[in-house]
Amino acid sequence: MEKRGKIALLSCESGRALGERIFSHLTNIFTNENPGENDFPKHVSSSEVWFANKEVKTTINENIRGDDIYILQCMDDPLTNRSVNDNLMALLTAVDAAYQSDVDQITIIIPQYPYSRQERKKARECITAKLIASFFETSQAIRVITVDVHAEAVVGFFRRIKFENLHASRIIIDHMNTNYTNIKFCVVAPDVGSAPRARFFSKEFKSDLAIIDKERNYAVPGTIESMRLVGDVRNQNIFIGDDIIATGSTLISACNLLKDRGAKDIYLSCTFPFFNGNALDKFDKAVQDNLIKKVIGTDCVFRGEQFIKDHPWYEEVSVSHLIARVIHNINRKLSVSQLLE
Repeated sequence: MEKRGKIALLSCESGRALGERIFSHLTNIFTNENPGENDFPKHVSSSEVWFANKEVKTTINENIRGDDIYILQCMDDPLTNRSVNDNLMALLTAVDAAYQSDVDQITIIIPQYPYSRQERKKARECITAKLIASFFETSQAIRVITVDVHAEAVVGFFRRIKFENLHASRIIIDHMNTNYTNIKFCVVAPDVGSAPRARFFSKEFKSDLAIIDKERNYAVPGTIESMRLVGDVRNQNIFIGDDIIATGSTLISACNLLKDRGAKDIYLSCTFPFFNGNALDKFDKAVQDNLIKKVIGTDCVFRGEQFIKDHPWYEEVSVSHLIARVIHNINRKLSVSQLLE
């Protein structure tokens, strides 16, 4: 079978927890194929060295010459005190370290695309999402893989290298269909921009659809001036599928609106459960007040087992098996699009 070099997965320090899950799935995939021993993927040993002035370099601790390497980094890592910028720089040093090690191909895997909410210019400001793309384009990578990029404009920022945008929606739907089979949902789009995602959920759940129209105050980030509901949610259980939960303020305001309109239990889902600032306190209170029933998030933001124990209203689904299958198909030169259907 025509393929690239041997698969090597290199997990940067903030990507190692998710990397272990991905590698486990990769191993299972190859075990089922029963390949030769030399064809099995390897999880590459590497080290990050952080200097006193916060500079960083990555050192690869084994031979990877000729390998098809996939470098994984989680930009927002709640299990450490490292910033998005720290992890971005660590990733770039890992990419160059792999290039200097004479690998065959380099693919960057970033479940969270950094600065994806800065994809257009409103005043005299940077289009930062485009700047990030230029960093990756000038590296020696040939492809970037991400999950549910916030703004579709980001796809157009890549000209030289390939860009793969995976979707967590199917994984969340499977989780809901497995664990909440007896609940009939009305799907609500938390804003007009998320309506296409909500329509997809609505179609899959064979449910009604409602939309919340929000008027923002762009002078103050994260501020909503008014909300109005389009659709009927009376006596219905609600499912809201979003891509990001940051501070949670607007989502909780939306839930208050839905409850005022007669909604029953409200289930939230998101690809990126960032829970910035005091968001966790807000959600703890919202659950205590019976405003929210459950929040389903993915391990694109890796929270760990203790977090789930401390917050029983939170459920985690994993994207690791999807990423592992995408890595396998790219290496074997098989279709990726069929995995996203």
